[in-house]
Amino acid sequence: MWADERKPPVETPRVATREAAAALVAEVSGVMKDLEKVLEVETAHLRAGRIRDGLAQEERKSALTSRYLQGLEALKANAVALARFAPDALERLKAEHAAFSRVIETNQIVLATARAVSEGLVRSLSSELDRGARPAGYGPGGAGGGRPAAPAGGSLVLSRSL
Repeated sequence: MWADERKPPVETPRVATREAAAALVAEVSGVMKDLEKVLEVETAHLRAGRIRDGLAQEERKSALTSRYLQGLEALKANAVALARFAPDALERLKAEHAAFSRVIETNQIVLATARAVSEGLVRSLSSELDRGARPAGYGPGGAGGGRPAAPAGGSLVLSRSL
C-alpha cells in the first residue's frame, strides 16, 4: 500500500511518432468535449432551478475530469514531441481549450449563484423561525412590548424539488 493511501501514479505515455501525437491530442480533445457536454447540461439544469437533475451526473463529471487532467499532464510531458509531430492538431486543441474554459467559467458562475441563493433562503428561513421563537421584551423607553410570543410550534417545510 502507498504511504499516503492513494492510488499509484498513472504512467504518462511517451509520444515518439506522428500517429501517437495525433492519438494523444484526439484523446484529450474527446474527453474535453464529453466533459463540456456534461457541464452544459449541469449548467442548464441549475439555471432552471433543477438542482437535483443538475448534479445527477456528478460521478461521470468526476471521472471525466480525472481523465482530462491526466490528459493535460500527458500533453505537458510531451510538449516538444507534440509541437514537432502534430503542430496543427495542437493549435486546434488550444482553440478548443479556450472555448472549454468559457464553458467552465459559465458553469462556475451558475454554481456560485445557486449556492448564494440557497444560502440566502436558508438564512432568511432561519431568521423567520428565530423571530417567532423569541419572546417579546421591553421596548424603547421602558414600555413593555406586549405579551411574550408563544414559541413557534409550526413545522419547517423544505422543498427538495429546487
